Amino acid sequence: MISVIKAVAGSLWSTLAVIAAISAVAVWVVVSAFDLRVSGGLALYFVIWWILLFAVLPFGVRSQSESGEIVAGSEPGAPVAPALREKAIWTTLVASIVLVIVVAVFPLAGL
Repeated sequence: MISVIKAVAGSLWSTLAVIAAISAVAVWVVVSAFDLRVSGGLALYFVIWWILLFAVLPFGVRSQSESGEIVAGSEPGAPVAPALREKAIWTTLVASIVLVIVVAVFPLAGL
């Protein structure tokens, strides 16, 4: 799974296509299975995705000072290779699962 995500994240367009496809499927599931409006599903998904992105960003980051490859004129604490495309795909996968769980819990909470 990790190698597939790395391969897909090699291109900006393939990354965007995968993110759009997974997001569309997740929103379609909550709209069709839980009788949520499309606008509500998209809004909830957007909020969940952004919150999870900030949780996923620090994973696997090595600073320039840790790796010993400090670029002149840059902050030594700056990441060497942040792998943002891979993290966007991981965030999309996790956010899709969280979205379905959150919307499934709504009726139990009386919402």
